[in-house]
Amino acid sequence: MNELEKQLSERKIELQSTTAPPELEGRLRDALSTIPPKKAKPLKLMWRLSAAALFFIVLVGYQFNGFAYYGKKFLGFDDLNSGTLNQLNEAGMGQNVDEQIVLEDGSILTIDGVMTDANQLIMYYTVSNEEGLDEESIHTLHLHHISGFLTNSNASSGTSTFHENHTEIKGLMRFDPVSGFAKNLTLTLHEYIEDSPLIEKKITFPYNPNLAMQTQLKQPINETLKVDQGQITFTSITATPTSTFIEGKLNVDNYGRLNQDFAGLELIANGKPVIRSGSSSRSHIRGYTFDIRYDALPENLETLELKMKRFVGYEGLNQRVDLDSFVGETIDLNGKRLRIKEINRAEDELHLIIATEDDVLLDGVTLISEEASIPLSTTLNQTYTADENGYEWKVRTLVFKTAGDADALHIEGMHFMKEYDLSVEIPIK
Repeated sequence: MNELEKQLSERKIELQSTTAPPELEGRLRDALSTIPPKKAKPLKLMWRLSAAALFFIVLVGYQFNGFAYYGKKFLGFDDLNSGTLNQLNEAGMGQNVDEQIVLEDGSILTIDGVMTDANQLIMYYTVSNEEGLDEESIHTLHLHHISGFLTNSNASSGTSTFHENHTEIKGLMRFDPVSGFAKNLTLTLHEYIEDSPLIEKKITFPYNPNLAMQTQLKQPINETLKVDQGQITFTSITATPTSTFIEGKLNVDNYGRLNQDFAGLELIANGKPVIRSGSSSRSHIRGYTFDIRYDALPENLETLELKMKRFVGYEGLNQRVDLDSFVGETIDLNGKRLRIKEINRAEDELHLIIATEDDVLLDGVTLISEEASIPLSTTLNQTYTADENGYEWKVRTLVFKTAGDADALHIEGMHFMKEYDLSVEIPIK
């Protein structure tokens, strides 16, 4: 190794043994902290604004589709439509679809068209088979739901009718409303074939939101009515050319005990009741939400009012009925009628056949004997019958688990359709 090589080797060893001082990292951090942050360039901000503007333009473009409507008249559905839907169909307010799918038995399902607004989608369809259809054909087919962009609409109700030669069925099915952003919709249908697993099929068809009909009235109500076992709040109304929906929530302890809860609620427009077409409710932790559906509102609407004539109520009775004295007799329960028709023994059970008015449900029923008070075990065989005067009775059998005799029936109270006569005025804005 010459002198030069020796010096280079020593320098290499020196460099390899050199390390950064411990304070270097802190110094570098301090130095960086003194450099002011750079401001965003105006060009980037402009790009952001441009992107937001583009999104807004696209959004408005989609919404604009819901502001206009013109469509096509569907033929052969007059018997299925209400007066309102017939008028809309005559005016060509529907949207032609004309898409088909072959069913398992060879029949052809044709979606003739749809009529849509903010409350619902109404599908007009035809099932045809030149070899003939039987009355069970329509019961094996279930138009289940419609899906699409921001859309998952379940079927709510429907009706159908046979053509005279039994080769064609005309049907109308109502679904939850679809999104105004959807451009294509897919109908999922189920076929129920005996001894076979459920068959699911789908048919996709184009949808034009431009043909949706405009909402006529949409506003909050937010009025509450008190009833015997809770309260009902009406939250909003949405009126479209096909229907009027009242939405709300309720917290009533005995809601659902009778099947006539909303039958006594009338929507009065310009002093006349609007035809009620149905209702539904959904349970939640704090009660129920509901919607009540009525026909479309009249033109030149001046006044609008909800009238609750009847709703489920509760009456405490604490009444004793001696069995020996009242079998076959009519008993008064604070204005409602009860008949004990028969008492029968079945092994270790005692069966009481009773009859009441349709809107009466007894509560807290027990059988009284010298030894004990026996609670109601179950209720069987509910039927309806008319007496010699044409009065209709709801008949059922009360079953008590006891091998002994009984002296009387004790009734703690009853659920019934009570007259309330309450009302809520809906301002027209």
